[in-house]
Formats: sequence, C-alpha cells, structure tokens
Amino acid sequence: MQIGIKQRLFLAIVAASILSVISMFMVLQWSLDRGFLRYANSLEQNRLATLVETLERIYTREGSWDFLKLAPGSWHSFIAASQLDIDPGPPAPSRETDAINRPERDPDRLPLPPSMERGFANRVFLLDASKMPLIAAMEIPANAESRPLKQGKTVIGYLGLLPHKRVSDERQLRFLKELKTAFAIVAGIIVLLAAGLSLPLSTRLTKPLRALADANNRLATGDYEIRMPVTSTDELGQLARDFNSLALTLGKNELSRRQWVADISHELRTPLTILRGEIEALQDGIRLLNPAAINSLHHEAMRLTRLVDDLYQLSLSDLGALSYRKEEIDLAPMLTSILATYKHEFAVRNINFTADFSNTKKFILFADTARLLQLFGNLLDNSLQYTDPGGRAVLTMTCADDFAEISLEDSSPGVNDGDIERLFDRLYRVETSRSRNSGGAGLGLAICNRIVEAHSGSIIAEHSDMGGIRIKVSLPIAEGRG
Repeated sequence: MQIGIKQRLFLAIVAASILSVISMFMVLQWSLDRGFLRYANSLEQNRLATLVETLERIYTREGSWDFLKLAPGSWHSFIAASQLDIDPGPPAPSRETDAINRPERDPDRLPLPPSMERGFANRVFLLDASKMPLIAAMEIPANAESRPLKQGKTVIGYLGLLPHKRVSDERQLRFLKELKTAFAIVAGIIVLLAAGLSLPLSTRLTKPLRALADANNRLATGDYEIRMPVTSTDELGQLARDFNSLALTLGKNELSRRQWVADISHELRTPLTILRGEIEALQDGIRLLNPAAINSLHHEAMRLTRLVDDLYQLSLSDLGALSYRKEEIDLAPMLTSILATYKHEFAVRNINFTADFSNTKKFILFADTARLLQLFGNLLDNSLQYTDPGGRAVLTMTCADDFAEISLEDSSPGVNDGDIERLFDRLYRVETSRSRNSGGAGLGLAICNRIVEAHSGSIIAEHSDMGGIRIKVSLPIAEGRG
C-alpha cells in the first residue's frame, strides 16, 4: 500500500509529538526522583544539625560519652527529639522517652514517616575524637561525610549520616507512582490532541498539492488554459503562481509552434506550387522550354533555397549551434565595403541612399565579420525591398556609452504600431504595402535579431521621421577601444 503525503505528514507530526512527550516524561521522572531524594536528604541534614547541638550540650554536661553506655536507649530518644527539634533533657537509665515530656509538635514541621524514621536511625553514626565508632548500625564507608562535635575548640567526636541512595518507603513510592501516572495521563492527552490537530492540518496542506497534481495532469494532456487558484501568500501560493506562469508560457509556446508550422507550410507551398505549375505547363506544351521558362524555374528554386537556408540558420541559432568566429574588427571600413555593393542597387530602384559616418573615430568591435556582413546585408535588403521608388534611405553611425549605434531609416511606406513590435518575429510579414510580392519570407529580421543577441547587443524598430521605419543596432565596443 502506497503511503501518501497526507499520511506521512500525519505520522510525522504524531511521531514528533510522541517523542517529545516521552522525552519530557523521562526528564520529569528523573528530575522528580532526584528532587525527592534531595528533599529527603535535606530534611535529614536539618535533623542532623539539631542532633549535633543536642549531643554537644549533653557531652558538656556529662563530660564523656559514657552516658550512652549507661543508658543505651537514650540514643533513640535523642534521634526522636531531633525530629521534633526539642531538648530531650538529661539521659535517664530507663524510660528515656519520658524525658521528652510529650512536647507539642511544631505545626510547621512535618514528621518523617515511621519507615523513614527507622531508616534515619539506621544510617546515622557517631564516632569518638579518634574516629572510632561509638554508635553505628551498619558499616561506615571510608569516604562517609561527618560533622565534628566540639567542646569549645576541642573536637570530641564526629556525627555523620549516610544519605539515601534510592526511595524505598512504600508511601513515598506510592506518591511517586501517582505523580508519574498523572504525567502519563497528561502525556496521553497531549498525544491525542496532537493527532487530532495534525489530521486537519495535513489535510489542509495536501489539498492544494492534490489540486496541483490534477492540474499538472491536465497540463500534460495539452490543456494550457488550466489555472490554479491562488489562495495564500505562502510557499503553496507561490507554487500556484509559478504553475499558472508555466501554463501561460506553455500555451504561448504551443501557439507559437502551431503558427510556426503553419507559416513554414505556407512559405514552402508558394514556391513549390509555382514550380509545379510551370513544370506542368511545360509538360503539357502550354509553355515552351525556352530561356525565359528556365530562368523562371531557376528564380523559384533560388527563392526556395534561400527560404530553407534561412530556416536552417534560425534553427541553428535557436539551438545555440550557430558558429561565431569573433575577432577585433573596425566597424567603419566594414560598413563602407558593404555599402559599396548596395549603392548601385539603390540607384537602380531610384532610391536616394546616403551614409553619414562624419565625426566618427575607430569603432573596434569583438565580433564575427561574416555574421555582421550578414546582419547589415539583411537590413539593407529589407530597406531596398520595402522602400518606394523615389524615396530615401539613410545609414548613420554614432557612439554612446561604449556602444556603437548604427541606425538605418527609410521613407514610406511605414507600418502601424502593432506591426512594428513584431517585425523581429519569425515568418512575420506586415500585411500592408510594405509586404508586397517582392517581400521575403519574414525571416531576415529574425536572423538579424539572433546575430545581435550573440554579440551582446540590441536591435529595435521604430517609426522614421521620413515616413518609413528606423532600425537601430547597438553593439558593444571592445574594452579599451573606440
């Protein structure tokens, strides 16, 4: 049987409570036993102090310890008198207890039980000045503590008491048993309360986890609209927010993937359809196989080749496998060389193209020359294709905050605000006059974006003052150069 998180959490809380209660019970039991022994021994030490005063006083009166030999029963009367904290009077040969004259007990002093009283008499001992036993009911250990008995400054003997080692009195044991039973009952109540509270707590904690597991299963089946309700600000609430963010991202990615597949299919279908139509026309004899027909087929084949090449480069860029061979290059001469190849094409389309590199110094970049040529070639191709004849195109280069900023802007037609934000999306083409039949597949700017990102730069599109768009590229200047 598989144990769930709810059961594990419940068992963990109950086990922790049981261990805590057992530890507390053992500590209390140990403390109670030691405390009770200390209490009993402290009472007996008080009696021993009283007995010391009594023996010193009687010894001073009698002059020796011979009175203990003449009246052996007087020793027990002294012990009994020490419990009541009274003076037993002079010893007598017989009926020693009459010397106590039945005094009234101190109401603030609790007498020891008879069994404990007998234990005290058996454990107290009296030594003479040379530490020879005078009265001892048992063998005296060598390290037994004793109090000196003095007459003036002269030591006349020693009085000692062997402490309790364990509680042995029946009533004391019964008292301790009742206390331990009460502790056990309290411990049981604590465990039951912990179990009663842990069950709803574990249920409350695992309920959102079960809901998250169900939502995750639905997400795995493709239901990207599923969302988790956020009902708290703790870790579970943060987990729900993260799940919702994941579902949103996966939904967007799935939509982008479907759009990507649809766009690729559309872009490949167009040149393939044209090729098929022209070939079938040649097969049916509708068109003659002449240089014009061959050139048309070649044009469509080249268009298809460029599309496949662009898709391949984008896939390499997405996988991080697009190779870059970076070195220090001067940006201005490189731009000058590429502009020389495009000036004629702009002139053919009757577009006034100018480049402004005035007041610029050397821009040394750590970059891949081939990729930068591809970057600016795509930008110039884009401006060449989408600028109306008779229009203008201007390329400028400046320096700002250790970045080389290259700006290419052209004249009408332009794009609206919604389209300009998506110009760098793959296979996105503006459905206006700026996307005529001469337009490409919508991959050029997406490739430009990948190349700029690989060089730790940025590229943005914005409206141009001339009516078209402005593409701004920022590339970091090599450290210590520029």
